[in-house]
Amino acid sequence: MEEDEEYIDPEELPIYKKGKEIFDVVHRLTQLIPEDNERLQVIKAQMLVDAAQLTVKVSGASSAGLYDLKMEAAAIIRKAARDLMVSNHSLEMLGFKEVYYFNIVRNLIEEYRLLFIDWVNNFDKWDYIIDRWGLFNPPGIGPFDKDPAPDIPSED
Repeated sequence: MEEDEEYIDPEELPIYKKGKEIFDVVHRLTQLIPEDNERLQVIKAQMLVDAAQLTVKVSGASSAGLYDLKMEAAAIIRKAARDLMVSNHSLEMLGFKEVYYFNIVRNLIEEYRLLFIDWVNNFDKWDYIIDRWGLFNPPGIGPFDKDPAPDIPSED
């Protein structure tokens, strides 16, 4: 971390707080899932993992300086949130009666999505190494671009 960079506690970020709220609600709602239904228990476990990703990956991305690492975390968050959005369909297919409560989770995820957009837009696009796989480069940088680092004189 640069000396002039200010440390930001990820737990103070609005996206982290909303992710925590989502996890808490998912945890409470999954308590309604019957313990004796193994198939529903599998979905419950996946929902809790997905909900946890919404804070864990924000925290990890906050400590990662590089753009590609932050974008990788963002992609995992997006997948987890989208999986949570549709988990109520699996619950309903397997006979879970209180599935309507999961509309609360869907509404919270929509709020999270808006915070996510702002969060990603604030990633430092100049703090990167070229992602040779081509997935997580800043705009305008390609996987076959010349690495500028060897041309930059060191301060030694």
